[in-house]
Amino acid sequence: MEILEKINDPKDLKGLDTKELDELCAQLREYMVECCSKNPGHLGASLGAVELSVALHYVYDTPHDKLVWDVGHQAYAHKIITGRREAFVNNRKSGGLSGFPKMSESEYDAFGAGHTSVSISAALGIAEAARIKGEQRHVVAVIGDGAMTGGLAFEGLNNAGALKSDILVILNDNQISIDKNVGALHNYLVKISVSPAYNRMKNRIWRIAGNGRIRRLIQKFMLSTKLAFMKNGSVFQGLGFRYFGTIDGNDMDELVTTLSNLKDIPGPKLLHIRTLKGKGYKPAEEDQSVWHAPGKFDVETGKRITQAKKVYKYQDIFGETIVELARENEKIVGITPAMASGCSLTHMMKEFPQRTYDVGIAEQHAVTFSAGLAAGGMLPFCNIYSTFMQRAYDSIIHDVALQNLKVVFCLDRGGIVGEDGATHHGAFDLAYLRPVPNIVLAAPMNEIELRNMLYSATQPEYGAVAIRYPRGACEGLDWKKPFEYVEPGKGVVVSEGEGVAVVTLGTIGNRAAKAVAKAKEEGLSPLHINMRFLKPLDTLLLGEACSRCHTIITVEDGAVTGGLASAVAEYVAQHNLDVKVVSLGIPDRFIEQGTVDELISECGYNVDSIYNSIIEAGKGK
Repeated sequence: MEILEKINDPKDLKGLDTKELDELCAQLREYMVECCSKNPGHLGASLGAVELSVALHYVYDTPHDKLVWDVGHQAYAHKIITGRREAFVNNRKSGGLSGFPKMSESEYDAFGAGHTSVSISAALGIAEAARIKGEQRHVVAVIGDGAMTGGLAFEGLNNAGALKSDILVILNDNQISIDKNVGALHNYLVKISVSPAYNRMKNRIWRIAGNGRIRRLIQKFMLSTKLAFMKNGSVFQGLGFRYFGTIDGNDMDELVTTLSNLKDIPGPKLLHIRTLKGKGYKPAEEDQSVWHAPGKFDVETGKRITQAKKVYKYQDIFGETIVELARENEKIVGITPAMASGCSLTHMMKEFPQRTYDVGIAEQHAVTFSAGLAAGGMLPFCNIYSTFMQRAYDSIIHDVALQNLKVVFCLDRGGIVGEDGATHHGAFDLAYLRPVPNIVLAAPMNEIELRNMLYSATQPEYGAVAIRYPRGACEGLDWKKPFEYVEPGKGVVVSEGEGVAVVTLGTIGNRAAKAVAKAKEEGLSPLHINMRFLKPLDTLLLGEACSRCHTIITVEDGAVTGGLASAVAEYVAQHNLDVKVVSLGIPDRFIEQGTVDELISECGYNVDSIYNSIIEAGKGK
């Protein structure tokens, strides 16, 4: 680590020669692997982008010149060489570094990004701001090929090409995001990246031409002849970008030379590089999907440290249940935007490949595509992580709800998700879906309820429905039982009582049940209700609770503003009831990274907090 230990900011790179830069890259990989083996993170993509990170800071004058990283899965080396080497050991921990670029964390993070496809639009905005202010600075957007399937990326490309803004977009092509990339664009990128005739001629002439007028003339000639070498033409040129590539993104000398040359070319440019996801660590190279975010592992053997006994996660319940349902109902189709393994739709892909769709990183398209399938007489189950569903809000309203189409939205990762932090918590789904007509909102308390809700959603009386459930392990119940119908808008009493009612929604009800049991041991008798549905709300059950209790404590693993707390408070106000409402859940602020237990405790709805609220309410009357 001799070289790495001397790199405290990018200025320390400037005096290194190519051999020393290569050695620095090797040390960065060793350090990243060592840190991530004990403190898990998004390893594979960052291993592949080490040379790119170093070359960018070596060639450009950061932070004056701006680097915008898409998502940030690629940006670990960037973080380490920009003054955060020692802090990296606490990456994604409570009080530590964010796992993604974050403007408030470092002046070298030009724009925060935890969701894909934002880099080009953001970089364009930064470049145009510099132009208006008369500032001379270079702006670079680094986007992975998986993220290029997002519609926002093309909106940014289209606008940048029309404005002729002076930006460089680097397309980091490793042919995989989390799962293997899909779609026509991916196939196109593969074709143009292996166009040998064009690339051989271009590289040969490029080396001979040097800088100056001759190079500019040759560039014009090559731009005019490129279409002849690429039979289908270049989509990027059609959008107004000068296309350069492909080059080896793990070759430091080629990267430095190319980036240095591109600095002198004005206007919108796209550099297509090829990198190897997981490069430098053999296990990560051989199984790129698993090593995207492998969890803890042994550095020497590459063996991942997992639980000996299989623990079912909520995503597993979804994955196995939808296959059961699809066997009985030929109209059921599965849709996911590039999260097939993460949401366990891979089970259905294996058994029913013709009825399962991975549409790439394109949430808005996933929702409207599902609406089209429903309009065509199919029954789509559209599985999207809660935090990513935010990106498709208009499609939910306009394309599904307004037309009263039957789509089953399965919102994985609802609530606090842990170390991925503020960009990934599923905090807002209940609040933003509750005002939308024609949608049933359900949140199971355990794996049995999830299984039964998935089944019930296929029944005729259900229209569009959103079923949200958390990341992580289930409650350990025996869930492989015959399906039971769950009536929409029907809650259940978990524990009888009076005086104080604890009203919960979703799996947080299991923590509340422990708090209620503890309070009963202290001589109190709180009532515990599992609402199961936020919409329609079980007003009959809620009314009974209000008639027997002076205080209602709502508990939800979501934003208290607009969710269960708001729904209960509205009911109390509308009926002019003399009942106090105490709201526990995610407060009106963004919650940073940490373990789920740490963050739920911080937000004040862990077992102890619920118990203390019950005790305090019990003193009221």
